[in-house]
Amino acid sequence: MDELFETDDDPPVPEGGLLRRLPIINRRGLHARASAKFVQTVERFDAAVTVTRAGETVGGRSIMGLLTLGAAMGTSIAVTAVGPDAKGCLDAIEALLANRFGEDE
Repeated sequence: MDELFETDDDPPVPEGGLLRRLPIINRRGLHARASAKFVQTVERFDAAVTVTRAGETVGGRSIMGLLTLGAAMGTSIAVTAVGPDAKGCLDAIEALLANRFGEDE
């Protein structure tokens, strides 16, 4: 599933890196609490992560950066990861988003 849905809007993927385009399906989108959970997930892995939406790219370890993306429900983000744990990190991020960041809504 890596490099899924590659489009002109996707960021360049560094050599050895992986890319996944993931939908935002929780009602509140990538808000403060969801961004904090995203960062906590990324920090468990040895991987450099970036997140891109609408041509803007931010670090995956920055809550404020993630908030600036304005990723609302129904949008998608392109997540790249490079490093020894890149695949595991992307798998964990994908699971987090699929679980709506643990929110009931």
